[in-house]
Amino acid sequence: MDGPPLPPAGGSIEQARHIALVGNTLPQRWQGRDRFVVLDTHFGTGLNFLTLWQAWRDDPQRCRRLHVVAFEKHPYPAADLASAQRAWPELAELAAALQQQWPVLAPGMHRLRFAGSQVVLTLVFGDIASQLRAIEGAVDAYILDDFSADDKAELCRSLSRLAAPGATLATPAVGEAVGAALAAAEFDLEQRPDDAYGAPMVVGRLRARRPLRHVPPAERRAVVIGAGIAGSTAAHALAAAGWQVTVLEQAAEPATGASCNLAGVLRPLPSADDNRLSRLTRAGYLATRALLASLPDARWAACGVMHLGREPIHEEQQRRTVAQLGFPPELVSFIEADEASQRLGWPVATGGWWFANGGWVQPSSVCLAALASFPDRLSVRFNACVDRLENTGSGWRALDAAGQVLGEAPVLVMASGAAAPRFEQFAWLPQRAARGQVTHLLAGATQPLHHVVCKLGYVMPDVDGLRLIGATLQYADSDPSVRMADHQENLARLNLGLPGFAADVAPTTLTGRVGFRPMSPDRLPIVGPVPDPAATRPNTRLHNLPRQPGLWCVQGFGARGIVWSALMADLLVSRLEGEPLPLENDLVDACDPGRFLLKAARRPRDEADDAE
Repeated sequence: MDGPPLPPAGGSIEQARHIALVGNTLPQRWQGRDRFVVLDTHFGTGLNFLTLWQAWRDDPQRCRRLHVVAFEKHPYPAADLASAQRAWPELAELAAALQQQWPVLAPGMHRLRFAGSQVVLTLVFGDIASQLRAIEGAVDAYILDDFSADDKAELCRSLSRLAAPGATLATPAVGEAVGAALAAAEFDLEQRPDDAYGAPMVVGRLRARRPLRHVPPAERRAVVIGAGIAGSTAAHALAAAGWQVTVLEQAAEPATGASCNLAGVLRPLPSADDNRLSRLTRAGYLATRALLASLPDARWAACGVMHLGREPIHEEQQRRTVAQLGFPPELVSFIEADEASQRLGWPVATGGWWFANGGWVQPSSVCLAALASFPDRLSVRFNACVDRLENTGSGWRALDAAGQVLGEAPVLVMASGAAAPRFEQFAWLPQRAARGQVTHLLAGATQPLHHVVCKLGYVMPDVDGLRLIGATLQYADSDPSVRMADHQENLARLNLGLPGFAADVAPTTLTGRVGFRPMSPDRLPIVGPVPDPAATRPNTRLHNLPRQPGLWCVQGFGARGIVWSALMADLLVSRLEGEPLPLENDLVDACDPGRFLLKAARRPRDEADDAE
């Protein structure tokens, strides 16, 4: 997705201020507001965003949170972006912060956070003509600079759909067709005279009187049940957004359930058709890397992940997928068997995907770091065994077996993993517990390994003197004990992936861990407001599904808790806050817990997850 040639001077700060600020009556309109959302149809070199951020930073009456959603069909590589931004020395500090977080140039939505998460930039890499229909939010101000779409009427209708009451727009100029399309989309336009810099401007305001669909919460207090990676990252995201959060954990420490493994794999899962699972794992992988960069105490290593083809046919599919997708090599590339063998220092029969920035992550360290990040807003109660939930009419209580209140708040988030269906409000949830055993191999038992390798299973480099291999997957099996047969299965898969690599290892010398993963029927996360199955009617559309007020869940991560936790925490908070969402609408719907109550929302079989 390389960008076009850069403009000679990168644009004019004066013109950007004239259009973005003066044209939208800023900063006056955001003052005293809880949040303010700006949509920029053409990000370019980021001048509009930097101008907005600078004005927000310098305004003592600024809104609590500023969101900017910006589209770019041809994003610039990081080096070119930095070169262009040198034209604005007065923005150098902010530009450097943007450059530091500049994402990989892959299609989709990328969330960047600045100023302690008070300034949020959602970059949408792709064609605005199609992508604008895929996003959700309540936009207060528009900066319009791209009307190249053939269907201008549809584009303008999408702008109107997203507009909050009183939304404004500003643009250097509009043609007759665009003006007519904006007017038909309920925007009143006004031509402003040229300013001191000779810059013309057209401004507009939404004339429709409609209620605000995405209302900020009246009170920001939540109880989160579970301190595994789902609950810990959800609590962290809530606290970062200014919520007071209480986490209830039945164990004496975090990450004792499905998050108990010493380490897990961090990588996306491409597909030739870039299906929903692939898009979600890519977005999750990038979001997790961003979260890890903000948690200095989290333990992880970007050692690279090699996903070898199972056999020559699968290897060829991987090769074609990389060529067809055209993603940058820092996200995924294909390496042949010879190069794979050289990198591993061990002969392999097939090549496969190479994720240069993938690696391993220690879930418990992420949980500890996330829970400790906001001590003034986030507290954890350990040994707090929740027996049942009670709706108070204005919120939820979590009670123990003796009826004592462990936590109470207007919002309750269920993140207890495999245990969730035992609660009455989640008994309908079609989530299954899948037993998985990871085998611990002493580091000196085989030759060194410097990358994570996946094929029929996975094997990791040394973590605290152990090399993890695994993992088994069994349904309807509640045995928590470590079994010799499972060690043998993990060893067998390792030796199939890396022929003979652990041939001399005796299963009787091995240790391991057992966890129970919360698996959804379609292998996608279960995140959002919890529906009321008793009130559901046939043929109800997902957005009209009755919900249980104040009850939310972050469930169904399966074996991908590391990949999905940061992204799903962001999705949870964004939906609670009524802010722009970090995912396209079809992916939000694909994660919604209500999908299981609607047959039409089920996932096609051709997206079944057979990659592990």
